[in-house]
Amino acid sequence: MELYIKYNIDIMCKVLLQQQLDKFNINCVVTEPGYVKFRENIPMETYQKFIASLGQFGIEIVDNHKSILVQKIKNAIIEMVYSDKGMQSLKISTYLSEKLNESYRTLSQVFSEVTFISIENFIILHKIERVKQLLLTENLSLTEISFMLNYSSVAYLSQQFKNITGVTPTAFQKIMKQKRYSDSINNTTT
Repeated sequence: MELYIKYNIDIMCKVLLQQQLDKFNINCVVTEPGYVKFRENIPMETYQKFIASLGQFGIEIVDNHKSILVQKIKNAIIEMVYSDKGMQSLKISTYLSEKLNESYRTLSQVFSEVTFISIENFIILHKIERVKQLLLTENLSLTEISFMLNYSSVAYLSQQFKNITGVTPTAFQKIMKQKRYSDSINNTTT
């Protein structure tokens, strides 16, 4: 038996973080995605155990200014791309500048310096992942997805999708349907 699961990564991370904070009785508040403000000092031993515990889930503490800014940029982009409302008519540079209170030029320079990829490429990669998710879990047309993710046209979405994945969105859907069918046949015969 196989299950295909739809999930919200932002909610998952918040819940996991809160569970770990509760596990160590850390008095704090999560003020925005990926940012925790401690209400009181915690013993170094508890802090180290907390960090190790988060590490088991692939979560690490960011501790320098540039890395913190990059993480905030990533969080803002992911929030924007995975929003239920989508990215309809958002100008990314304006959105990031206003949300992070920095010039887009500064954000772009720091992001590229730390990650070795541009903000634009990071957005494209996440938009394509979002397209895949929507194609597999929602009953939306490419036109609806294109509009939701602020593509200028379905043709441009398809071109970008193929450049990243090597196949068109339609071919991707077909391949995944065949895989599901094949997997269900294999599971019933075993």
